[in-house]
Amino acid sequence: MKRYIMHPYVTEKTMNMMSGTPNQDLKDGNRLEFVVRGDATKSQVKKEFEERFKVKVEKINVKNTKHGKRMIVKLADGFSAEEIGMRIGIF
Repeated sequence: MKRYIMHPYVTEKTMNMMSGTPNQDLKDGNRLEFVVRGDATKSQVKKEFEERFKVKVEKINVKNTKHGKRMIVKLADGFSAEEIGMRIGIF
């Protein structure tokens, strides 16, 4: 199987995306951001993410920057981005 997810993209802002912000009553959280291959599609990343981490993905947003392609993965209710972050070593 071809791998599309390269590594997590970790900044202070992406750390806030995991747990949410107090301004939004923590409802804007449960998201992780990853650097992906340039030829990756949303459906390919969703399939790989769900198989690799055994979770359900609600939505994926794409960011194309001059430094590469990143995707923000929002997990479905009942799954924790913080738990995934701990498993992959973000904390």
